[in-house]
Amino acid sequence: MADTDPTGGLWNWAVACPLDPDRVRGALAGTLERSVVPLEAEGDVLCDVYEVGGEFPTLVDVYLAPSRVDEATAASAVSVRLGAAVLLPDDSLDPSAYVLATPDGSLIAVHVDEIETDDGPERRNVRPATTGR
Repeated sequence: MADTDPTGGLWNWAVACPLDPDRVRGALAGTLERSVVPLEAEGDVLCDVYEVGGEFPTLVDVYLAPSRVDEATAASAVSVRLGAAVLLPDDSLDPSAYVLATPDGSLIAVHVDEIETDDGPERRNVRPATTGR
């Protein structure tokens, strides 16, 4: 139940193709098993979906994400449901480090170039992460 699952915070994802906002919210709702609505509506989870350029043109901001759900696991499940790769920040302080959730359910550490535009951040040049060790 949503009232027993405290909300976490904000998830910021980017999807590798243009998508209808309702389709994104539906995939997220199915994954989280709770209502997902636009920012101006009332529901368990709020979700803003908008388009920018770059290799990941659909940006997804998830507000009131349930704290007991691992973000990478949720992104992986949404990626499978959408049939499109989903990019999410990793837990490091490296601004170019991300996790790539692929439509087959895999999670891959990657680096991405990000350019800030008037429409929002564009992400390009996804490449495998390398360790400096």
